[in-house]
Amino acid sequence: MRFERKRTRAGLAVAAALPLMAGALALGTPAAQADQPHDRQLLSGTKPLWATANADKGDTADASGVTARVYLAGRDAKGLTAYATAVSDPNSASYGKYLTAAQTQARFGATKDQIAQVTAWLKSSGLKVTGTTQHYITVSGDVAAAEKAFGTQLHNFTKDGKTYHAPATTASAPAALNGAVLTVVGLDNAPKIAKHDEALPPPGAVFKNAGPFSSYFGSNTNKKLPSAYGTKAPYAIKGYTGKDLRAAYGAKSYTGKNVTVAITDAYASPYIVQDAKKYAKNNGDQAYRKGQLSQVLPADYNSTEACDAGGWYGEETLDVEAVHAVAPDADIVYVGGASCQDNDLLDALNKVVDGRLADIVSNSWGDVEANETPDVAAAYDQVFLQGAVEGIGFYFSSGDSGDNVAKTGKKQVDTPGNSPWATSVGGTSLNVGKGEKYQWETGWGTEKAVLSTDGNSWTGFPGAYTSGAGGGTSNLYAQPFYQRNIVPDSLALANGGGVKQRVEPDISAVADPNTGFLVGQTQSLADGSLAYSEYRIGGTSLAAPVIAGVQALVQQARHGIPVGFANPLIYDRYATSAYHDVTDHPLGQGRDQAVVRVDFVNGVDAADGTTTSLRSLGKDASLHATVGFDDVTGVGTPGADYVTSYLPKKNHR
Repeated sequence: MRFERKRTRAGLAVAAALPLMAGALALGTPAAQADQPHDRQLLSGTKPLWATANADKGDTADASGVTARVYLAGRDAKGLTAYATAVSDPNSASYGKYLTAAQTQARFGATKDQIAQVTAWLKSSGLKVTGTTQHYITVSGDVAAAEKAFGTQLHNFTKDGKTYHAPATTASAPAALNGAVLTVVGLDNAPKIAKHDEALPPPGAVFKNAGPFSSYFGSNTNKKLPSAYGTKAPYAIKGYTGKDLRAAYGAKSYTGKNVTVAITDAYASPYIVQDAKKYAKNNGDQAYRKGQLSQVLPADYNSTEACDAGGWYGEETLDVEAVHAVAPDADIVYVGGASCQDNDLLDALNKVVDGRLADIVSNSWGDVEANETPDVAAAYDQVFLQGAVEGIGFYFSSGDSGDNVAKTGKKQVDTPGNSPWATSVGGTSLNVGKGEKYQWETGWGTEKAVLSTDGNSWTGFPGAYTSGAGGGTSNLYAQPFYQRNIVPDSLALANGGGVKQRVEPDISAVADPNTGFLVGQTQSLADGSLAYSEYRIGGTSLAAPVIAGVQALVQQARHGIPVGFANPLIYDRYATSAYHDVTDHPLGQGRDQAVVRVDFVNGVDAADGTTTSLRSLGKDASLHATVGFDDVTGVGTPGADYVTSYLPKKNHR
């Protein structure tokens, strides 16, 4: 499961051409950029692509209200990008020379003078300043004041059958501010949705697996059921636990000791502490020591109904229990957002960076790239850059809808994992056999065929596509240096135009809910009462915290030295024994894999009967897990030698 939520993001839209890229940052700079007036700085991407002439319904009423965030570029945006690149590149002399949060702010953050000048400009335009941080200034006012401040007209535009206001031309700031403004977010009021991908029903309402189950992959097969792919498919497992995942991904004796992992989501489960402790006790995980699990929460919440706040409790629970299962000694700090809007999620990420709360940040949320605008992308990139400078790595789930065609009608990747400064985590179907022995993985992609009424066949075999790991080629970002000579041109150039683009994901771990993780959570029963129960779950929001946990083991192996922005080191190990090279046919071409799953019709009990289905594995829409790098699993999954490949090299004399 993975949340896609309403957000209003911002971004590193201005012309900070990233040294990390093979080319300039491909954020769709408007053609108007060439006509930039001498006294104004255009803020790229602030006019959304959907604000077209055909959709234009005329001026927005001057009295309409506008609430916006003006993000600050800091005193040296290009220097921030350059240092983030150098400190993350193992071939650089500056590699690993991280700065503290205070040093980062002093060297790259906005100055008091910059903040004062931007504030004075906004007030002089008639906008009211409602808040100021080291990252942004919030303002409110009427449309007339916003138009005066940002040098553009706001018009009404139709989008998806509804009407929203947006800039009719690219917004700008006075050139006299000398680039102090990074971007402005909020001039368009169209929602940007980040929802939970429905690999499984949302955990707010009770859900239980029916069974029968396999105790380990392949242990229980019903010979009376129809064959599939020339054999009898086994029942799905009840759910993997920590010992299975640690064995599969090379944990050895490492436990994440003296490492802190942060988890960001919206809202906060009031049951997380009791659920996590009970789950650990029930499933053989190490007990939590005092203070090992902590929370950093906002003073107030908003948009609880629009964001389905209760649905986020299960996300937090999965993330916490998965990290602890893989890295039982790691400290976990949960940083909750005030809502599922971009600005509130950005605030949560900024808290991690500003307070240096962790070295590793797991994020199981996102949205499709079509809903990402360059202004929004810029604010995320700026957080990631500051994190890289401090030695903090951000890990994002790649999505649960494959190429997103079935969901959106368009082939596209997910965001914010599309950022070259984030690690995108894809998903697999995992086979752990008897004695916690790793057998194989396929790329996660599922087709479902229901057992026929007479029980003699699988109806419509292999059935319809249900879900799978997100991946593909970005339309916004050019290829980063660490993907050069590794990502096949067939993927990097898939969007046409002759320019190599960023490809997701970077690395992967188990995500298939049919070979998923056993989670324990307090859920709402039909009568309104609450009860703790355990059930199998999946999604790339499982893969992300699993990889975060593995990275905690890596940091311990490095004697506590943070990995920081991980992608250069992840790709540096490509095609070595550090990885399982995952393919859709691990036992050979033509040998497809499947499991049988039995579900309660009502998701709770047998009162309304059960349904039996065949879930074919390795069928991820138009995406394919192949030999080498692919757009389902990236470089692969951590292998037996992954963690130990990070051990410090001994000096030889």
